[in-house]
Amino acid sequence: MIAGMLSAPCRRTLVVVAAVCLSLVPGCAGTGRKHEARRVPDRGYIDPEQARELDKVTMPRYVVEPPDELEVNIKPAPPDWNLSAVVVQQDGMIDLGFAGDVYVVGLTLEEIELKIAQQLTAAAMQQNQKIDQPYRVSVRLANVQSKYYYVMGAVTTQGRFPIKGNETVLDAILQAGLKTNSLPEKAYLVRPHPPGEPDQVLKIDWCGIKERGDTLTDYQLFPGDRVVVPGTKPPGLIATLIGQ
Repeated sequence: MIAGMLSAPCRRTLVVVAAVCLSLVPGCAGTGRKHEARRVPDRGYIDPEQARELDKVTMPRYVVEPPDELEVNIKPAPPDWNLSAVVVQQDGMIDLGFAGDVYVVGLTLEEIELKIAQQLTAAAMQQNQKIDQPYRVSVRLANVQSKYYYVMGAVTTQGRFPIKGNETVLDAILQAGLKTNSLPEKAYLVRPHPPGEPDQVLKIDWCGIKERGDTLTDYQLFPGDRVVVPGTKPPGLIATLIGQ
């Protein structure tokens, strides 16, 4: 009835708009998205030997890197000692004031404790200071700033995220957030490897993780891991407005 009351140009416009809207409803738009998604290659392989949800491992011993912040306690306190927290500089040094600088990059906390004690003893001897008892040094991580994993691709928030030791692929993807054009079913994990060794690219079975609670590919994340979520082309304005 309404179409009969419209002029021919208006009827043509109405038909075009209706066709566009119908192409965007669930089931019609999905067909186009599926074709586009098929062109995105699957990457990686599934490795059942990798640490994962429900089968995690402890992290390797923590080694210090810039710009970690360390809490340093010394007993007995050296003269003029007024530091409690020190930041690892880009050159790998921490500044102990009158006791000098100490190179700490690549060392564990226990190794740093020993090195600081040795440095303090040497500085005291050089200044002819009497040492009644050996220095006891305690070093703790005040602020972890050097250990991250990364999420890249079609996600809401690309970037690096601090790693605490329990994160998995699922945590990473949920933390970064999926977009309307994300293809998490094509997601994969890239793990750094020593020079000369083959790439380590692990396939993520997102449907298994999400729909079946399958933890096989919900890999535990380690420092430097990259989670990549491919995507199709971003949706157009009309698709965005109707939530497709």
